[in-house]
Amino acid sequence: MIRKKQLPELLKEWKRDPEMMDRIEHWHTLDEKPAVYAEFPGSLHKSLRKALIEKGVERLYSHQREAFDYAVRGQSFTAVTPTASGKSYCYHLPVLQKILEDSDARALYLFPTKALAQDQKSDLHDLIERMDEEILSYTYDGDTSPSIRTKVRKAGQIVMTNPDMLHAGILPHHTKWVSLFENLHYIVIDELHTYKGVFGTHVAHVIRRLKRICEFYGSNPVIICTSATIANPKELAENLTNTEHALIDQSGAPTGRKHFIFYNPPIVHPTFGVRRSAVLEVRDLATSLIKDGVQTIVFAKSRVRVEMLVTYLQAVTKYKIQDESIKGYRGGYLPSERRAIETGLRNGSIQCVVSTNALELGVDIGQLQACIMTGYPGNIASAWQQAGRAGRRQDESLVVYVAQSTALDQYIINHPEYLLEQNPEEARIHPENIIILMDHLKCASFELPFATDDMYGEFDIQYLLEYLADEGVLVRTSDRWHWMSDRFPAHDISLRSATQENVVIIDQSIPADTRVIGEMDRFSALTLLHEEAIYIHQGTQFQVEILDWEEKKAYVREVDVDYFTDANLAVELKVISEDKSMEQPQASIYYGDVAVLAMPTIFKKIRFDSHDNIGSGPISLPAEELHTSSTWLSFYKPDNFSEGELSDTMTGAAYAIESFIPIFVQCDRRDVHVVPQVKSPHNDLPSFFVHDSYPGGIGISERIYDLWQPLLAKAVEHVEQCPCFDGCPSCIGAQEAALDNKDRVISLLNVLQGKGRGTDVV
Repeated sequence: MIRKKQLPELLKEWKRDPEMMDRIEHWHTLDEKPAVYAEFPGSLHKSLRKALIEKGVERLYSHQREAFDYAVRGQSFTAVTPTASGKSYCYHLPVLQKILEDSDARALYLFPTKALAQDQKSDLHDLIERMDEEILSYTYDGDTSPSIRTKVRKAGQIVMTNPDMLHAGILPHHTKWVSLFENLHYIVIDELHTYKGVFGTHVAHVIRRLKRICEFYGSNPVIICTSATIANPKELAENLTNTEHALIDQSGAPTGRKHFIFYNPPIVHPTFGVRRSAVLEVRDLATSLIKDGVQTIVFAKSRVRVEMLVTYLQAVTKYKIQDESIKGYRGGYLPSERRAIETGLRNGSIQCVVSTNALELGVDIGQLQACIMTGYPGNIASAWQQAGRAGRRQDESLVVYVAQSTALDQYIINHPEYLLEQNPEEARIHPENIIILMDHLKCASFELPFATDDMYGEFDIQYLLEYLADEGVLVRTSDRWHWMSDRFPAHDISLRSATQENVVIIDQSIPADTRVIGEMDRFSALTLLHEEAIYIHQGTQFQVEILDWEEKKAYVREVDVDYFTDANLAVELKVISEDKSMEQPQASIYYGDVAVLAMPTIFKKIRFDSHDNIGSGPISLPAEELHTSSTWLSFYKPDNFSEGELSDTMTGAAYAIESFIPIFVQCDRRDVHVVPQVKSPHNDLPSFFVHDSYPGGIGISERIYDLWQPLLAKAVEHVEQCPCFDGCPSCIGAQEAALDNKDRVISLLNVLQGKGRGTDVV
């Protein structure tokens, strides 16, 4: 039975509960902030002014007016303001103003996902309808019907799409889009902060190809970027677009009062420092909020955890599986399912949604009152994006960060100032990645021939064009490089992952009615869709009966079991080349290219609630090979370590080191890996390798090359301060070795910094 309770009343109850307050390590309240307004520009078109007033907007926020002024002056800019601060008006208003002044003018909107494009389309169409003007705005993505596509190409004044569609569906066919490219005045790139790492590097090249085609057709569009808070928005925008940007970083939007609670699950095994599962704590907290009628969003870091929590919440709150009030939301769901969930959140029929970071982005999901984070999202920027999902307008809201037992989570729960007071991390892209550069150079060559003195963006590419000619895909005439292959290069390039193909998941529970229920990238499928894996979808369990690896199809059947599965990967690594090196007091540091071989080995069956291991089995799938960049630290074995002790110690140290990489470099945990080798085949010395998890590298390991010492210092500081006796999941990982492993990890990390016992430098 749901009993509606006001949030302030609920928070007072929590403060009176000794058990709750014992688990709350820190309670921080962010006060409300009033709005800063600016008057409408004098040049604002009367129809646009009328539409805004009808929507209740009689003045602009200061950042919206600043954006309008930059845009009409022809200055590209980046606007960085919090969630729900009206960023969309930073581009809607100048774009609509231009089209009202010149009906031939065109604008191209880029959103990182189709969901965002659909969401912004509704908002924009509402504004256009209130203007009583005919402005043609369309989304153009994989769901756009063929009959509409011709109309979009010829008459679309505002075209909303995503980078994937621009890359494979628009740029290669630019001759069908002449009216767009000849008259393109504005390019809008929303959610700039999402364009980092692999995806951002790809999109940087898509934008360079777009600008090249615009130049061919005689247009020079203004580029407008909007972003959540990151440390280097101007630098990222300029790297992404190869264009100079002005920066708007002072928001005029009001914010409501927000309670930020740092919650640490209780210790259930004091000797080993093991805490109760964060997932179970989140289940209990979310159940309490749901029963009190507080509309809640729960963030979890993996697909498996999303589905576990949906299963738990549907069971605990005694809702039926088919009930609409509790839903999961993640990649792999079909578009229609995601749209229905977004609508349910806006109209209030969905009381709780459990999501991966897919809902960090600015999709309008209405006015949620509470947000629960299952563990640290990986960086400060994502944490504030998730927190911004609660209290999106001006009401009081609640954010609960529930720490996991990992080293990074426990560091943050004990140092809340790290999250509350530090600037967000930098977002990095690596357009120099030679593999990605070559992929897009092929696409650019297909789109337009290169002259023998042409640049590509900021790159001198003539020697690369010669290489492509040698490979047989280009041919040189007197002054041009022409595409000559019969292949369509854009179709072979995925912007979002190292793998080019997803595995389709097919439900065959009812033989007469087989249906596709989702999809998954190839690398994730190794550990999540192997045969006998339990795949959970919206709280329903399916067992993988057949994984056809060649055809990329997983056939599943609905089951009812009390466990989920988790798989292990075995990793082998060897050095291909050394590019640079430097010596430090007790170690040598290198950077270069490596080959990584990853193979799934066994899977475990883990019981719900207790999380006990109740069985295991082998996985028979081929290894995935990866050529990438890495930095590594090599050292002589300290005198006071045996070979066996060193192996256990390096495993614990690698766990601590990997935990703190996100503090120094903004990345997903999947973007980088730490591999310890007691005797590296490269130099026969103990070595820690930090490698990028994408072919050719994306610049993360190269940055770590210069950060080894502060990274080691942060790792040893945390391990020393951990209250456990002999090592635990909060500092050096689960311990199955000798009881003094924690002391040995501290000793080794100190030696590598030139402190304590060691031997001569490598």
